[in-house]
Amino acid sequence: MMELPETTTIARQIRETLTGRKILHVIAAHPTQQTTFLSAAVENIPVVLGEKVVDGAHAFGSYVRLNAGRAALLMGDGVTIRYHAPGAEQPARYSAMLEFDDGAALTCSVQTYGALFAFLNDDHENVYYRAAKEMPSPLTDAFDRAWFEALLAGAKPSMNVKAMMAGQQAIPGLGDGCLQDILLLAGVHPKKKLAKLDAAQRDKLYTLIKSVLADMTAKGGRDTEGDLFGRPGGYKALLNKALLKGPCPRCGTPIAKQSFMGGSVCFCPSCQPA
Repeated sequence: MMELPETTTIARQIRETLTGRKILHVIAAHPTQQTTFLSAAVENIPVVLGEKVVDGAHAFGSYVRLNAGRAALLMGDGVTIRYHAPGAEQPARYSAMLEFDDGAALTCSVQTYGALFAFLNDDHENVYYRAAKEMPSPLTDAFDRAWFEALLAGAKPSMNVKAMMAGQQAIPGLGDGCLQDILLLAGVHPKKKLAKLDAAQRDKLYTLIKSVLADMTAKGGRDTEGDLFGRPGGYKALLNKALLKGPCPRCGTPIAKQSFMGGSVCFCPSCQPA
């Protein structure tokens, strides 16, 4: 799933590749994707974006926003965004496609669920998108130690680290995938209660959120995710599904996986003691 390093990378690539291109044709709710759950009113995409010219793109947390004058296409969690050069073979299955005046295309594909919206004049009320626009990004100086401490202070002490940092997008764009590496490097178990974090652990978490996300972004995202062109990112993820039961990259202890909060968590029992 796209998180901040990937959305930032893809937004930059859209700016570099598609700025100035006119959208000639838009297909939405493609029949090959009938079983996919999409956000409401996806059928509005052709009406809103048809005949518009792309003039930029931005990342807001886990969302990529493509701008075309007063119109915008918002692509979020669960959406795979791919560019297809003029003359290149286009996929048979997709949820939406934008075709441009030079013969190139942009497809948005969703397997299970996805956030895909088109709107005018920033008239959109998605709560996570709004939060991501209003809160400082960990990639900026505005996300400072005082802001991080305020986030911790505003959460219930009984809340666990995973729920607070990735469960409700308290830090926009930070999800389970990126958080796993941060917690491993910090030596903090994902189930640890906020009240049990000592000063050193809080300091490590803040420092690593900033540095790890910056490193992931500088390298074009994680190697478990693809960019606009389908290429894997250059950051080698420390924890992912392929490494389950394999050795911890830090100490060699077998990586563990446990069911938690309707999903699962991966961690090193030695580096991240419960």
